[in-house]
Amino acid sequence: MAFGISPRRDHDDRRGSAHSRGYTSAWQKARDVFLRENPLCAMHRERGQHVAAQVVDHIKAPRLRDALDSKDDERIAAARSLFWDRANWQPLCKLCHDSVKQRLEKSGRLSGCDASGRPIDPRHHWRTQAQGEGG
Repeated sequence: MAFGISPRRDHDDRRGSAHSRGYTSAWQKARDVFLRENPLCAMHRERGQHVAAQVVDHIKAPRLRDALDSKDDERIAAARSLFWDRANWQPLCKLCHDSVKQRLEKSGRLSGCDASGRPIDPRHHWRTQAQGEGG
């Protein structure tokens, strides 16, 4: 390995600390309450499975750190609002958060199937074909 900063460390440095992205003690308290109220992983629940949630995921990433770095007051206010908007939160297990959700954010597609074997991605061609055939 060459000397210098690894790509992962470079990414982590640009991303900033959890605290700099808004994950403060106030977030921890809100997160704990949300998980008590929503104990099951939303993605597993859609597949008819019951798996405990461990993570509160922002459905749409607020990008608070990017907004703060921009020093644009409107962008900062919008990011903070999205960060704290409970309608933008979903309970996920760590596996779904760290794999399925990350893949969705990168590719725009959901992978996997529901309990009946149908793809869970609403844009999957099998689902659109079935809907187009009078379903």
